[in-house]
Amino acid sequence: MNTHRHLAASLCAAAIMLVPTLSAHAQDRELGAGGLLLDGVAAIVDEGVVLKSELADRLDLVMKNLEKAQAEMPPEERRSLPPVSIIEQQVLDQLVLREIQLQRAGRAGITVSDDMLNEALSRVAESLGYTLEEMPAVLAAQDIDYAMYREDSRRDLIVERLEQRDVIQGIAITPRELEECLVDSESSASDAFDYNISHILIGVPANAAQQDLDNARQRIDEIHARLVAGEDFARLAVAVSQAQTALEGGSLGWRKGAQLPTLFADTVIRMQPGEFSAPIPSAGGYQIVRLNEMRGAERMMVDQAHVRHILLRPDEILDDAAVQQKMRDIRAQIVRGDDFATVAQAVSVDAASAAEGGDLEWLSPGDTVPEFEEAIAALPLNELSQPIKSRFGWHLAQVLERRSYDTTDEMKRTQCARQIRAAKAEEERELWLRRLRDQAFVDIRK
Repeated sequence: MNTHRHLAASLCAAAIMLVPTLSAHAQDRELGAGGLLLDGVAAIVDEGVVLKSELADRLDLVMKNLEKAQAEMPPEERRSLPPVSIIEQQVLDQLVLREIQLQRAGRAGITVSDDMLNEALSRVAESLGYTLEEMPAVLAAQDIDYAMYREDSRRDLIVERLEQRDVIQGIAITPRELEECLVDSESSASDAFDYNISHILIGVPANAAQQDLDNARQRIDEIHARLVAGEDFARLAVAVSQAQTALEGGSLGWRKGAQLPTLFADTVIRMQPGEFSAPIPSAGGYQIVRLNEMRGAERMMVDQAHVRHILLRPDEILDDAAVQQKMRDIRAQIVRGDDFATVAQAVSVDAASAAEGGDLEWLSPGDTVPEFEEAIAALPLNELSQPIKSRFGWHLAQVLERRSYDTTDEMKRTQCARQIRAAKAEEERELWLRRLRDQAFVDIRK
């Protein structure tokens, strides 16, 4: 039930520029003897075509944008534009490629519903300071046909979803790439944080024999075991540490990330407040470091709910009112003692959760549609809801647990994965487009 969360960059750019749609130039086409607009085929592309009118409209738009960009540049930076014939060929290549992508998306069953499109256009309207309802008038003031604008936007989103499926999801990220990204991000982020740390040292002589090293290792392992068993770090440091800081409970005080001792800097930046390290070998012996506090670090905490649900939706047999009544009957059945999970497996049309007894696992804010999220937010623990109406149908829901969950590390991994995919995406996209073009039948007719 995750909502649609991405928007093609070209859609936003088009909205900001308020570019004319293809229909805006229809009056420039020639009329035939019967008064009908004449059109022709610029290219045959597999089962479809690119019309000459499409090519002319898009070329006109591109030329206007190029000329506008030139006019806004300082005179000394302006360069003459390429010949129109060159630009026209590039535009035609883009239209051909777009037609290939749309046909591929159609064969794959990729669609964009009106709800998804409205969500995308609402975000565009909001970025411009309008509501979705105001957009038709705003566009009309710029001679832009709203219906055509919607369909062009729908095609943009379809192509975006196709690229997500064929390109982005296929980009492999190795464990080593992810680990290197996490290390880099933690190292660079650590400089902005303050760390309050303590340590325990078991030292060895300058020219220690192997027996001295073995004895020191044995002692530090015993100290580590006592810490694991729950002994207080500061008290233990006073008793056993051979460092100058022993009487202060091993405290090294507050240090900036860049000022952390090199010996255990990489260890500290991966720790959570209250954690202590495994024994760390050093030139002077063995140490254990503890992160007492951390300033400047913002942990990403979210309130989550562990939810299960049953979903029914209207069909050709049951209308909306009938489904709502059926949900009331199912609720009464469960209240009388029937097992929720068993009923969910038998009747819920949400196949993924039904197989798990209706379990949606832990949900964070934004994971579900607003109407469902609002209902479960107000639901007491273990109480069975009344039927809840959403765009997906009718639900019965139950909140099993609530928690405040630290998503910091998950977010870091997600951000690193996104960065790695983005770094690889452009090259992968170009290879993918080249394959699509090579595999398609294209006959240029212009």
